[in-house]
Amino acid sequence: MTDPTAPAAPDPTPARGTSAATATGPGRLLVAVYGVLAIAATARGLYQVATKLDEAPLAYVLSLFAGIVYVVATIALAKGWRTLAWVAVGIELVGVLTVGTLSVADVGEFPDQTVWSGYGQGYGYVPLVLPFLGLWWLWHTGRAGRTAQEPTAADL
Repeated sequence: MTDPTAPAAPDPTPARGTSAATATGPGRLLVAVYGVLAIAATARGLYQVATKLDEAPLAYVLSLFAGIVYVVATIALAKGWRTLAWVAVGIELVGVLTVGTLSVADVGEFPDQTVWSGYGQGYGYVPLVLPFLGLWWLWHTGRAGRTAQEPTAADL
């Protein structure tokens, strides 16, 4: 028998027009992977810029930039800041595809590895796969709120 004075349980279904949280369920794993990559890329970029910037300035600045992008994406996904997450993950995708292609086509500009060189080869191609997963997750969780309820006459 239920207690009529007990507060009602919250509805786990997102309200119409809202989005599902980005850091729940499988999103927690995605945030964790982003977090690990953020730490690794930022630490590597900071070390390279601080100790040997004159050897490969473009590569080392890009490594640091990639690390910052991963930090922003991690925080945005963890906090549910969807617009910022879309921007950060989009920049990440453009960066890994552009730097990956340029590093394969013209090795001279990249005498040392960056996080995105060779499409993230030095990181097991995680930098290549991760933005696709991130964008899919943002799209999937954004649709969850729209498909949670049947459309009304106003929607048609």
